[in-house]
Formats: sequence, C-alpha cells, structure tokens
Amino acid sequence: MLTVPQTAQLLQEVDNILILTHIRPDGDTIGSASGLCEGLRSAGKTAYLLPNPELTRSVSPYALPYHAPSDFTPDFVVSCDIASLQLLPKNATVYADKIDLAIDHHPSFEGFGKQYIVRPKAAACAEIVYDIVCALGKLTPEMALPLYLGISTDTGCFVYTNTTARTHEIAWKLMQTGCNVADLNKAFFRTKSRKQMQLEGAMLDTMTFHDEGRIVVLAVPMSLMARVEADESDAEDLSSLGAMIEGTDCAVTMRELSENKWKLSVRTGKRINASAVCQVLGGGGHAAAAGCTIEGTQEEAKAAILAVIAEQV
Repeated sequence: MLTVPQTAQLLQEVDNILILTHIRPDGDTIGSASGLCEGLRSAGKTAYLLPNPELTRSVSPYALPYHAPSDFTPDFVVSCDIASLQLLPKNATVYADKIDLAIDHHPSFEGFGKQYIVRPKAAACAEIVYDIVCALGKLTPEMALPLYLGISTDTGCFVYTNTTARTHEIAWKLMQTGCNVADLNKAFFRTKSRKQMQLEGAMLDTMTFHDEGRIVVLAVPMSLMARVEADESDAEDLSSLGAMIEGTDCAVTMRELSENKWKLSVRTGKRINASAVCQVLGGGGHAAAAGCTIEGTQEEAKAAILAVIAEQV
C-alpha cells in the first residue's frame, strides 16, 4: 500500500488522468474526485472526471466543470471513494481492470487497482486526497471547496462518530483558503426540498421497531417515490433519518431501486458493526455506516437484514 508521498510522486510521473466515482454519487466521492482533479491540473496535469450518469442536483455543480470530453483517452485511471468494483457506474466498468490507483477509506476495500492508498481511520476519502494535493503543491480555494464537501457530508457536518480532531483541523485549513463554505453548508445541511420532506414524513408513518425498540426500519418503495413525484435528488441522505430517533442504536433504511431490488443503508452505534452486518449480505462500509443490496420482496429483504443483525448481536 502506498504512502502519501509515494502517491504524490506517482501522480507527478503520469499524465492524461481519468478519475472515477461510484454509483449513487455522494459528496465524498464527488468532492474527493473534483478536489484531486483540480490539484492535478494545478500541478500541470491533464485530468478529468468520468461523467457519472447518476449525478444529483446537489453534487453536480462540483463535478460538471471537470467532466471528460467524449473523445478523451486516459493513460492513467484513478478511483476515489470506491470500496468495490461492484460500485462502478455502468460507463466505468470498462475501466474495472485498468485502475492504476485506488484511493479509499473503507475498511471493506477489496484491494483492487495496480496500486492503492487506503486509510480506514480517515473520516472521508477527501481527508486522504487533502494530504495528496498538499503534497503535490499549494492548496487553493478551488481544491478546498470540493474537499470540504467530501469531509462535511461524510461526517454529517462534523457530528458523526467518525469525526476526529484531525477532521476539524483539515476543515479549518480548507476554510483558511477563503473558499465559500457558508453556501455549501446551507445547501447540504439546512435545506430540504418539499418532496424530500414528504418522503421523510411517509417513512416515519410506516417505520417499524424491533429488538425492544433499539432497531428501526424505514422503507422507501418505488410506489412512494412515484406518489410524491420525487427524483434521486429528493432521495439523498434519507438514510440519516432513522439514526435521529431517540432510543435506537441501529437504523435500517430500505430503498427500492427496481422491482424487488432493495438498497439497504445501515447506521449503527457501538453495539452493532454495520460493516460486518452488510458484508454478510455482499456489501460493506464502515463500522457505523454501511450498505448492501438485496433481491426480494420488501418483507423478505427486511427479514434478511434483521436476521443478520440478530446474529451479530
């Protein structure tokens, strides 16, 4: 596994770089990739992001300026915040065996890529990218803002248990560049669409409690999305809702992606290891936040995840 200086040296030696992000892109994969892309360009490199077909309204402004033209042919491919090749978007699968460098912070990272730098104790992949771009040259506001996006969203605006003193230190250094974090904070942490709030209301109306009230399960079937006329942007960050319910230490959010295909997001306290639970079902992530995908009806998917949680407990 590479160190930060070795990673920076490797990137100094290559050019024509393409950066990959994961399916259902969040703030960390987009922020890490865009911050790295800006850092590489400042170092004199030609670098782009592979367009992600699932960009939402909130993260697209941070990715669009770096999108690769359709005729771009990379000589070096980097993945950001991708723990498994199964998380590559469809248009990125052609690069599955061509990833030269993987940058990640998930304990469940599967060890792909010709070389990789992985730091499971980092609160966000953007923390690792911050170290890399600083090793490449001077930190600028253009690098800092997407990196702040990655760190702030993966820590729930610095309140999740993965937040460390170093997380705050990096955020302070990013803010010292003068980047506009105020608008970003309002957009991501103090603003919700009306449709998102309708989704959350319906989820709370139908939630179920298990294990003496310590586990809560919330569901977002496709029928609910259709009834509210919500899109992917409205469905962002729904997995954080259950974890806010008093008396619970495990929240499972079930999102129906297609008929009888469910994306499960698990948020836990110290009693349950979310990554261990999701790995049993083919997924992974962090100890307090992980995910997996299950085929079956809503009740079958719910029964499967609750059974695994019971075994882990």
